[in-house]
Amino acid sequence: MKMIIAAPRGKMASLIAADAAGRENAEIVAGIGPKGRDYIGRDIGEVAMIGRTVGAPVVDDIESVIDEADVVCDFSTTELGMEILDACVRHGKALVVGTTGFTPEQREKFEEASKKIPLMIAANTDRMVNVMRKLLMEAARELYDETDIEIVDMHDNTKLDAPSGTARELIESMGEAVGKDLVSDAVYGRPLGRHPREEGKVTFHAVRGGDTPSSHTVFFFGEGERLEITHHCLNWKGCAKGAVNACIWMAGKPAGLYGIRESMGL
Repeated sequence: MKMIIAAPRGKMASLIAADAAGRENAEIVAGIGPKGRDYIGRDIGEVAMIGRTVGAPVVDDIESVIDEADVVCDFSTTELGMEILDACVRHGKALVVGTTGFTPEQREKFEEASKKIPLMIAANTDRMVNVMRKLLMEAARELYDETDIEIVDMHDNTKLDAPSGTARELIESMGEAVGKDLVSDAVYGRPLGRHPREEGKVTFHAVRGGDTPSSHTVFFFGEGERLEITHHCLNWKGCAKGAVNACIWMAGKPAGLYGIRESMGL
């Protein structure tokens, strides 16, 4: 599988580059960076600081390299992500997207693009997180009608979107299990004042601070007891491994919208 990696200087993309560079069944053909960055033209191994060069340049024009790839892996920004989406559609290339924070209108463009190219949108490519999603679906089926459900998503102080994409996916999975749109109907924090809890509504709480690793906890509050399902991410290596696995799985797929759980057999 030949891949292009977007934003290789980023925390997530640099780990993806390191993982892919060590695979026998994956080859990095190029990296894509925003225009004007001082690392454009350098080897992606150097840019991602993986300890060696890999013979793949970082460019700021995806059109110059996209035909060499089978799959583009994008964990960048919403702005660069939309440019990459357009290029993949023009060239008929598979795309794995882990970027979060897209507007509803932008997400519609991704869904429309999936009619033309193989496309995966995965806010979290870590296998343990996706096992957590599976556990939450079972818990929701059993407990939704008799508990109050709240989720705390914790990230470092550079995290831009709230709630996180992972938190949204966790609740989307629970909604899938109970046949309800729990995200659109959710409560997002509680402002100052009196706010009686609304029955049946999930509440998101976003905590941001320091360099804390990401953690997600879903609480099911019952009478005299509570169930907590938690995932702590100590580093992003699991996400990087899952992202490369997803790209390998996506190579050669027909047009369509795919999910990370599908690629993991979950």
